[in-house]
Amino acid sequence: MKRDSVKVPELGGASEVEVIEIAVADGAAVATGQTLITLESDKASMEVPSPLAGTVRGISVKVGDRVREGDEILVMEIAGEAAAASAPPVMSASTVTAAAAPAPVAPGKAPASGGAVLALRVPDLGGADSVEVIEISARAGDSVTEGASLLVLEGDKASMEFPAPADGTVLTLDIKVGDRVTSGQKLGELRTAAAAAAAPVAQPAAVVAAPVAVADVAAPAAAPAPDVQATLADGDAVAAITRVFEKETRLAAGRAPSAAAAPVYAGPAVRQLAREIGIPLDEVRGSGPKGRILREDLRSYVKTRLAAPPATALPTVPDVDFAAFGPIETVALSNIQKATVTNMSRSWLNVPHVTQFDYADVTELEAFRDSLKPEMEQRKNKLTPLPFLLLAVARALREHPRFNAALAPDGANLVLKKYCHVGIAVDTPQGLVVPVIRDVDRKSVWELAAEARELADKARNRKLKLAEMQGACFTISSLGNIGGEGFTPIVNAPEVAILGVSKLAVRPVWNGQEFLARKTLPLSLSYDHRVINGADAGNFLSFLVVVLGDLRRLLL
Repeated sequence: MKRDSVKVPELGGASEVEVIEIAVADGAAVATGQTLITLESDKASMEVPSPLAGTVRGISVKVGDRVREGDEILVMEIAGEAAAASAPPVMSASTVTAAAAPAPVAPGKAPASGGAVLALRVPDLGGADSVEVIEISARAGDSVTEGASLLVLEGDKASMEFPAPADGTVLTLDIKVGDRVTSGQKLGELRTAAAAAAAPVAQPAAVVAAPVAVADVAAPAAAPAPDVQATLADGDAVAAITRVFEKETRLAAGRAPSAAAAPVYAGPAVRQLAREIGIPLDEVRGSGPKGRILREDLRSYVKTRLAAPPATALPTVPDVDFAAFGPIETVALSNIQKATVTNMSRSWLNVPHVTQFDYADVTELEAFRDSLKPEMEQRKNKLTPLPFLLLAVARALREHPRFNAALAPDGANLVLKKYCHVGIAVDTPQGLVVPVIRDVDRKSVWELAAEARELADKARNRKLKLAEMQGACFTISSLGNIGGEGFTPIVNAPEVAILGVSKLAVRPVWNGQEFLARKTLPLSLSYDHRVINGADAGNFLSFLVVVLGDLRRLLL
């Protein structure tokens, strides 16, 4: 193994520059040419590429540091042939500038209205074969001032602005966004103002090339074309640092940006990644210095969009100023409540819900629970109706496997689950959470009672782990301690059904000869009608009613 220091390359006269982005992490494997850091001066930015493939072993700088030529950036560990082929020190990341001498301005054609017609040509690209037009900032007929941006070009590592060489009017721009252009290629024509026609138009310096290693040799500069050569400004002659003009690259071809549009700050690699993924940079909030957009910001944007509820054609709820009708108070939702809003909206919009209702006669079950009170005290474990409901549901899921399933994303397959994990909805001060009891069909009523109580306590004390809220096959939502005779619970997709339980009450039940006072439990079964039809739901709910009415049937 060989370790070498990667240092700040030549800065072409700049005393120091700022580190605005670190693109690798300690311990990361990098390839030759992969961007390590991005540097920025007052007018330009540059990505520093890796000279060889290797592994990062210690980063010496951080975002916001100001560095000079020769300062250490990081230490690179190089193995095998790459180490043998490298000459110490590793990083002679000097860069060269393809500089062309300023060209005198030819008088051009003299139009009837006065002023000269200048041909707008791609400047010397310092050896690059071609660059891409990523933005067009002017149209034919636009009046522009000297130095105003006409378009933006971008190579593999750099973005550069093409300025107007003089005050005047754009006659033609014969390119569009996405075109690739080469050195000397004519892009259009500019008619200078009449006053400017009398004197030669000063030419700015040549394009600053994208950074290259000293081992690379820049191609000879192309000879100036007969027409006037419009080139790019390098005001400070900062070699090897390419000026990135911060404008959105996703403008429509041939359209000038709005004067009110805010600039977008992003390096060439970030812009290229955004174009590949299809991210509009003007919608991304940058977290880097001066609001610069980093790779991490693109990742965060994608995660946020993926987590957002799907767009629908539903009409929006009108925005009402409630304060106009009386005093109000605005209370922020907790993270759990906001997650509930998203999850319930997604389930309601995607799952065709049907709810079926019935009553379970639990008179005998309640008598059995009462008989167990001495054992409850001995075990210090209280038995509510919930563990019995869990056992009944587990048996029903085994007898009716379509309820223990999920619809595959392609909508053409049903995923049948061979395990039985049941979620129990718990109301907490922060909002509704659903911890999951695993392998319900393998546990006793005492184990289920203890685990349900433990998970509910964790939920109320905000100590639930993420793994304790995942993997449910079916959910039970109980309002038994609150009241009501029924409700329509929302299916917790991708589950296909949920059981709502309301308050136990004594009701008259006709036995064929007389009315008897019986303890009954209202049940509400909501289900996904894409997977479960009415007959399936009726059989499932009837099975629950029978089992809860006679627990001996759990043994059959």
